[in-house]
Parts: sequence; C-alpha cells; structure tokens
Amino acid sequence: MEYKPKTGNEIDGHLDIFSYQNDDESKIMIHGNPEGLRSLAILLLQIADLNQDDVDEKYLPIGAREHYHLRPNIELAKSSDEVIVGRLDAKGKGDFYDRYEPKNRD
Repeated sequence: MEYKPKTGNEIDGHLDIFSYQNDDESKIMIHGNPEGLRSLAILLLQIADLNQDDVDEKYLPIGAREHYHLRPNIELAKSSDEVIVGRLDAKGKGDFYDRYEPKNRD
C-alpha cells in the first residue's frame, strides 16, 4: 500500500464520536450514517494495512506510530470530541507505548 499523508476531510457522511460519563460508567459513543461509518472503516483499514517500515522517515520517523486526528466540525460533527486513531506498534521497533495494558486472556 502506498503511503499518502492525511490532509483532513477524509471522512465522508455524518459521524459523531463523543465520550459519555456518569457516576458508574464511562463509554465512547460512535454513531454515524452508513456513509460516515464506511468512511471511518476505510480509514481504520488504511491505518491497519500500512507497512509503517516502508514510510519515508520525513513522514513517519523510527519509533513513531501512524495516527490520524478526527476533528470536530471538520471530519466529525460539531458535537463530537476530538479523536485520535492510530497504531499501537511503533515503526521500526514494533513496541507498544508504556501505558498499554493487554486484556486478560483468562
């Protein structure tokens, strides 16, 4: 897959992403019309399928992770929170960041 730096406005359709919190729970809500959800799915697949090691270091240095900002009133609805979607594994190293805790496999 050829690397194409993101320039903004890649999300088509309607997409609203926001956090919901009350005393007992915290949730991230993702809602969209079919075009908006498909557009998000395509973006996620592009990030997942990217071979980070093949990306020129001027765009993605060693140790960095491919990521993309979804901004309210640009890619997302005005009512959305800003969202960053990205890779967990670092270019050239494959390691995850320190705060990551894998899920339990009991």
